[in-house]
Amino acid sequence: MNVLLVDDHRSVVEGTKMLIESEPDIQVTIETDVYCVPDLIRLKKFDVILLDLYMPNMNGADLTRKLLEYVPDAIILIYSGFEIAPHFNLLMESGVSGFVSKTSTREELIQAIRCAARKQAIIPMQLLRQLRRQEIMVQGDTDHEPTTITQEEDRLLRELAKGKSNKDISRTLMISQRSLEYNLTELFQKLHVNSRVEVIKKAKSLGILPTEDLY
Repeated sequence: MNVLLVDDHRSVVEGTKMLIESEPDIQVTIETDVYCVPDLIRLKKFDVILLDLYMPNMNGADLTRKLLEYVPDAIILIYSGFEIAPHFNLLMESGVSGFVSKTSTREELIQAIRCAARKQAIIPMQLLRQLRRQEIMVQGDTDHEPTTITQEEDRLLRELAKGKSNKDISRTLMISQRSLEYNLTELFQKLHVNSRVEVIKKAKSLGILPTEDLY
């Protein structure tokens, strides 16, 4: 079985290559430059392709789209150490076949690769649990109608609660700062607040954010 591993961190791909190739029937090709990958997959047939989600110049979703233009039946797994849930719909629309966490054990990683090669997908249980909650209904003040908080807004609230800057949050959520500012305005209006401090306090009082967390 031929596997292509794409990650901009050389130490990561070297270590992962060793783990995977402990299986005698799997050979791993590594690539750290996203711009070299399209030519690589046209020259060689790969049974499974593992892509990091966050890479310079091109993220895993955009690279997936590009690769599928060249090889429409390519089996692509996102191999990431970050949360997938906020980007799940985007990644599925891009054409990925599944997800593997960088915290997975060697056995879990090998199993995911073999299942993908058989056109079977394994989604981490934690991700499934996150995806079950698409929206949160909260009853606000008596003067206002019940409020619906989407999964994306829930994620935004949790990033705000960590005290991150707009720049850092936009990078984490993979959206532009302009889009983030628009989303913040919408969220403030929805919860009837005027600042970050107020929105976090309101979210905790409504049970959207856990009150016991220390930020």
